[in-house]
Amino acid sequence: MARNKNPEETINRILDTAYRLFLERGYEYTSIQDIINNLGGLSKGAIYHHFKSKEDILEAVTNRMTEQSNRMLAKIRDRTDLNGKEKLEAIFRESINRPVQDEIFAMAPNFHNNAKLMVSMVNDTMKQVAPNYILPIMEEGIADGSIVTDYPAQLAELIIFVANVWMNPMNFGDTQEEAHGKFMVFQQMLKGFGLDIVDEKMLERLKELTSIYQKKK
Repeated sequence: MARNKNPEETINRILDTAYRLFLERGYEYTSIQDIINNLGGLSKGAIYHHFKSKEDILEAVTNRMTEQSNRMLAKIRDRTDLNGKEKLEAIFRESINRPVQDEIFAMAPNFHNNAKLMVSMVNDTMKQVAPNYILPIMEEGIADGSIVTDYPAQLAELIIFVANVWMNPMNFGDTQEEAHGKFMVFQQMLKGFGLDIVDEKMLERLKELTSIYQKKK
């Protein structure tokens, strides 16, 4: 097969194929050779020209999903019909209910056994999501009176770290019971800050996603 002279097209082919296989088989049960076998003649060299490892491919696939998530966060952040507290509630509700979350949890690796992916997730949470999306909402909430804190930057980091990292069953292999316990602590923590913004529907959705992840392990 003739070599593809369009690098972007080649990368997209690799990522599309890897995404489908990760979803069908799970990351742990998909090899580089599996990806090659499903690329319609693209060589192993073409893959390694763009990606050093299967882990790098997963990171690129995840980055695609992160871009979609960030667009959703920006859309909520920039709404003019909600106050700060309502925007935080909308972010948690819409984030956990996105249909793509089922796919993410179905294909996810054991993050707690992969330091590089874990660090990447934490860095994105603390260096991108917290300052660019959560902090502006905190500051808006302080201005409109719906959020009370003297430390908006630190509270933004705390809330999103707990939600994205500590509560994420992909990171620590939590069972439904463990996910339930973490959610209840998270809910109590938020109430302590005057933020009654998560409910039983979100808890049930978290348990559903945890079950999807556990089935793929």
